[in-house]
Amino acid sequence: MKHLGVKLSLYLNYFVFAILLNSVGTVILQVQRNYDITKDVASILEGFKDIPIAIVSFFLASQLPKFGLKRSMQLGLLLVGTMCLVMPFTNDFWYFKLLFLTVGVSFALIKVTVFATIGLITDDTQEHSSFMSSLEGVFMIGVLLGNVVFSLFIDDADPKSTFWLSFYYVLSALSLIAFLILTFTSLDESPSKIESRSPRQDFIAMLKLIALPLVIVFIVSVFLFVLIEQSFQTWTPTFYKDLIAAPARMSVQAGAVLAGAFAIGRFAAGAALKYVHWFTLVVICILGSASLVLISLPLAQGVNLGENVTWLNAPIVAYIFPLMGVFLAPIYPTINSVVLSSLPKHSHSSMSGLIVVFSALGGTLGSVITGNVFEFFDGSTAFYASLVPMTLLLGAVILFNRLKKKNAVQG
Repeated sequence: MKHLGVKLSLYLNYFVFAILLNSVGTVILQVQRNYDITKDVASILEGFKDIPIAIVSFFLASQLPKFGLKRSMQLGLLLVGTMCLVMPFTNDFWYFKLLFLTVGVSFALIKVTVFATIGLITDDTQEHSSFMSSLEGVFMIGVLLGNVVFSLFIDDADPKSTFWLSFYYVLSALSLIAFLILTFTSLDESPSKIESRSPRQDFIAMLKLIALPLVIVFIVSVFLFVLIEQSFQTWTPTFYKDLIAAPARMSVQAGAVLAGAFAIGRFAAGAALKYVHWFTLVVICILGSASLVLISLPLAQGVNLGENVTWLNAPIVAYIFPLMGVFLAPIYPTINSVVLSSLPKHSHSSMSGLIVVFSALGGTLGSVITGNVFEFFDGSTAFYASLVPMTLLLGAVILFNRLKKKNAVQG
């Protein structure tokens, strides 16, 4: 396989950060149990992760090709590996703020460089979309396994147990392995650079991208999608704990089921995009997601699973709710790939920076809105509210497709 070493490195980097980024849902649940933190206060952890992603991506994305894509990824892995070594010795909520701040800064470095690197190792739109979907599929496998393994470290009988923090030793080891593999992988980064441009010119070129109508609509689409996605991914454990009274361990495992559904959806999209137009696939996915919200939430009313329930005897709503991951999964990598593959390779880092910025902002807003609605209303209202951004996303994607067709005709 062409570029096998580079692709393996990108897969592993995404796998490590999948676990770290999406552990926020588990951490939100556990800090409520360990430190008596309220839901609205716990929800700010999403901001400590996503706001640094947005800031670092905005100011550094256009500069990373000159610093070095490979070196940027190595720096990100080194930062989180070190922080994970510290976590088992922590005993206060502010450590988790620092953890997710570090994860956010590091992931900004990783995601921008990964997206820019994909353009270097793929030859056309079809190959770009297929690899992007498979990479995002590996990301969701990381989310799935992270939730499953994390749940094994949680003591349902003792809410104050801090044994779950030992899992960060595992994450530190994975970061080290990813760092070493990347160190021994070669990558030709020259197409991503324009040596004659100054850092100021690179930054201005990134800002000019925002003025393009196609990019504006794309950014709105990304923002709305991540707002929806993070509201589900972050708050699924709390949904199971509060709405259907599932045990804490099963609630965390539900996040793994959702991640598994995302993985299936993204791998399936990688195959489907060879035969189905991207716009058709995305519209079907949005409508499917909305339908499952309308089906699953009424079924959750009055359900009380109790502490003795398992996945073998749970009611059907316990399985239906995470299935929306199958429909949500293909949307993000598909629209990202469509816009990136339409740009020259030297613009991929800047465009990736904009993707990461607005993804982070959407993720933070989605989690905070859901957390506050959970706290002051109820869980059903919080997830019914997701139908609003789903409707707006459908409109944005329709407009995005029209603008892309128009630009193709003009080109």
